[in-house]
Amino acid sequence: MVTILKNLFLVLIGDRYRSDLTKDNPYRGLKDEELVKTIIETKNTLLFGIIYDRYANKVFTKCAGFSRSDDEAADLTQDVFLMIFVKMGSFKGDSKFSSWVYALTYNFCVNYVNRNKARKMSEKSENLDANDPGMSINVEDRSLFHLRSDKLKTVLEQIAPEDKALLLLKYQDDVPIKELCTILNVGESAVKMRLKRAKARLIETYNATP
Repeated sequence: MVTILKNLFLVLIGDRYRSDLTKDNPYRGLKDEELVKTIIETKNTLLFGIIYDRYANKVFTKCAGFSRSDDEAADLTQDVFLMIFVKMGSFKGDSKFSSWVYALTYNFCVNYVNRNKARKMSEKSENLDANDPGMSINVEDRSLFHLRSDKLKTVLEQIAPEDKALLLLKYQDDVPIKELCTILNVGESAVKMRLKRAKARLIETYNATP
């Protein structure tokens, strides 16, 4: 599926620099940030294929977590990479490029699920309800690793997409708190509170599911 998506994307951006995608191409040794800078400065758009190779599987996996089929996940992945391609010039290097990619993917998937609710994570209030049951429950990270994987997959489909995305970023993609701050554009305390609430809701739903 990823190979098909890549071929489709290369058709969209053209094949003027197709030789730049060979496995022994020196550009493949560049760090993400250096590669992005080169793409922007030289306008060698086919080098974006290297970015695609590095992130396609991760983005597809993340999109699959918010879709009902592989075809839908493939459509979402293509949309995410088109958005990355279009917005790449806005990357300033203030954070890791991976965090920037995760931010776009995270927001795109959540907004896709919530499209009928007309809301975005960046617009949500940071004021947490003190009466939210999740704020009074403390879930240790190690307890999450003892959950049955088959049941956990089902439960993840039942919780809010915002909570699901945050948990996947933290525990599937191993994104540290500081990078989550960049992705969500909030402070460290807000990230920790969101994680606490998301874990509590996950466990509550897990325990209520047969």
